[in-house]
Amino acid sequence: MLGRLSHVAIAVPDLQSATTKYRDTLGADVSGPKAMPEHGVTSVFVMLENTKLELLEPLGEGSPIAKFLQRNPDGGVHHLCFEVADLVTAKAKLEAEGVRILGSGEPSIGAHGKPILFLHPKDFFATLIELEEA
Repeated sequence: MLGRLSHVAIAVPDLQSATTKYRDTLGADVSGPKAMPEHGVTSVFVMLENTKLELLEPLGEGSPIAKFLQRNPDGGVHHLCFEVADLVTAKAKLEAEGVRILGSGEPSIGAHGKPILFLHPKDFFATLIELEEA
């Protein structure tokens, strides 16, 4: 079911500072910021040869990233995102196996403009998993 690793998402308290650190200190190619109010975040992507890093900053007090940063003020790895060929098929298989889908349980559109779902971290060894249709 799992395809490639799409990205590793890192919550950061200051997106501009994190962008500067990755771009200027590490020499990475970093995208411009993109606000996604429907997900409560602003993000940038750090382009790597084999995957991407997504740097996430909260957009508003109700943001899940704001809650994460309350528990982890310096930031940290927030989730792993894996590609799947067919999100609807993957969802059905996971639900049949008792995996909990977060939110409404229905796919939404992610930062790459593709359908996504999040899986409950308690079902995957305390790791939040995002599935993105390839």
